[in-house]
Amino acid sequence: MKKFLALLLFALPLAASAAEPGQFEEERSWTEIEAKLPPYPKEENLLPLFVSAASDNKFFVDAVSISVGEDGVARYTMIVKSPAGADNVSFEGIRCATREKKLYAFGRKEGSWSRARVSRWEPIRYQDINRHHHVLYDDFFCPNGIIVKSAQDAVDALRRGFRP
Repeated sequence: MKKFLALLLFALPLAASAAEPGQFEEERSWTEIEAKLPPYPKEENLLPLFVSAASDNKFFVDAVSISVGEDGVARYTMIVKSPAGADNVSFEGIRCATREKKLYAFGRKEGSWSRARVSRWEPIRYQDINRHHHVLYDDFFCPNGIIVKSAQDAVDALRRGFRP
């Protein structure tokens, strides 16, 4: 009898911590919508993004490219300008529900896109330098882990430089 009670007491917390039926259904059935490449960014549409005093790079998001998909992904064009004059342009997405980022395409110098050969969801990790994904996730696209309501909300926050 003591063995039975010990076994029962051991199994009870496991049963209590089991997920409710359908609790994680959304995560299992999630489907990403097709990411359509935006127009190539224009200088007049770039919104500055302060990332860190530890980096000499300057970061910008193209306001026109920001979208909030029905799949819970904020998509945007990121421009990173180095002090040496090099510009890196990329079309990316952030999935708020899982704190992940994805690279869809690279910008070419002549103003066209090249789809990324490897395009997969990767965790957003905190970094001291070039932590733009972390800043976009926490401060502009996914405050408190919840995606912004609209692209305009994200644009407004980037223009202010912070979330209200």
